Amino acid sequence: MIIRKLFEFENAHIVRFCSSKRCKTSIHGHSYKVEVLLESKYLDNAGMVYDFGLLKDEIRQIIDSFDHAITLFKNDDSEYLKDMKRHSKRWIILPVNVSAENFVRVFFILIDTLLQKTKMFNGEQGVKLQSIIVHETRTGYAQGFKEDAYSEFLPKINLEDIEFSEAIQDDWKDKNFYINLKDENFVFINQKEV
Repeated sequence: MIIRKLFEFENAHIVRFCSSKRCKTSIHGHSYKVEVLLESKYLDNAGMVYDFGLLKDEIRQIIDSFDHAITLFKNDDSEYLKDMKRHSKRWIILPVNVSAENFVRVFFILIDTLLQKTKMFNGEQGVKLQSIIVHETRTGYAQGFKEDAYSEFLPKINLEDIEFSEAIQDDWKDKNFYINLKDENFVFINQKEV
C-alpha cells in the first residue's frame, strides 16, 4: 500500500548548463510542491501505513529548510556563491546542479536516511520511501525512486556535501538535527503521540 503527503516551499535557484536561457542566466523562484510517497505491505496498530501526523515532524523540517531560501550548486562561480551567501541568510549548497530532478534525489536521500534511522512505536513495519515527486511549476514535475537517488550513473549525493546556512539551522527544533542525521549511530525516535 502507498500513502502520499504533500508539502510546499518557496525557493530560488539558477539551473546552470540547461537549454533555457532564462533559467541558466537568471536567479528565479518557484512555488514547489513535494509529494512524499511511503509504502509498506503492513499496517500499524491503527490500520495505517504511517500516521500522517508523524510526517509533520522531521520530514516537514527537512522540506521547510528549503523554504524562502536560495539553493546553490557548489561548483558555480565562486564570486556568485560568495555574494548569494552574503545577501541571503537562508541558503543551501548542493553537490549537484539545482534542477527539479536533483531536488528529487536530494529529498529522497535525506528522507530515506531519516526513515532508516527512525525507531517506530505503533506497530509500523517495512515502511519505505517509495518515491519523491517535485512539482517545479503547475505543469511540470520530476519523480524519482531509490534507484535514481543512489544511481551509479548520476553524480553521487552524500549528506556531507549538503550544507545548510546558520539561519536555516537556527530554525530546526534541534540545532544538531543534521549532525544527528549524518551520524550512523544516532537513532531518531518517533513520538508516541502527536
